[in-house]
Amino acid sequence: MNRKQFLLFVMVCFTVSSYAQNDFGTTKFKINAPLNTAPAPKKVTPSTAEAAVIKAPNIFKKPDAVLPLGSKYQIGEAKSFSMEQTNDFVNPGDRIRDKLNESVSKSLIANGLKEDDSYIRKTDVDFGVIRTKSNFLIVKIRDYGAIDGDLIKATSIYDYKATILVNSLLLGPGFDDIRINLNDGLNYLELEALNRGNLGGNTGNFEIYDQEGKLLVSNYWDNIDKGVKSKFTFIKE
Repeated sequence: MNRKQFLLFVMVCFTVSSYAQNDFGTTKFKINAPLNTAPAPKKVTPSTAEAAVIKAPNIFKKPDAVLPLGSKYQIGEAKSFSMEQTNDFVNPGDRIRDKLNESVSKSLIANGLKEDDSYIRKTDVDFGVIRTKSNFLIVKIRDYGAIDGDLIKATSIYDYKATILVNSLLLGPGFDDIRINLNDGLNYLELEALNRGNLGGNTGNFEIYDQEGKLLVSNYWDNIDKGVKSKFTFIKE
């Protein structure tokens, strides 16, 4: 290396040393934080209003039908709750059985084999007033219709005093006689039904004769209930 080259090398080294001391020796480098370029969050003020209540519909309940005001019609029928066990099912055989029984009953009644029990009389029967000069009367009584065990009780009444003539008489196909003695003035006779027959109400046919055997009246009571009375009024002249 010649002299010129050596001087140039020294100058270069000195210059580099000066810059290095100035830039790195006394100067402190400060690294700034990167700029925040993200948008600032928007401040939301909470609402003070109450949240709406959302009620879910009941899918197991049928909606009620809406009728116009003043309508007289009703859909369905209100049923009250009951712990009592009921049977909502009808056996078709029961209907057929009931119809057959009704048909047979009407046939028996039409042929005189059964008394009509569709109407049972529950009030006393008054057979009116019979005038006579006899001292006694003979009342002949028998069952009217089918013989089914009708029972009666016969009582005479005079001056508020009752006399039992027959306590219990079973009516049969033939006549039974009951004698009633008469006093001057008003005399009463009551024939009381003690039961209802096996085929219907209590029935009876009667004939009343005076002491000379003259028929005064003939009639019958039909389909009366237990305790009902056939009443007669006799006036001895």
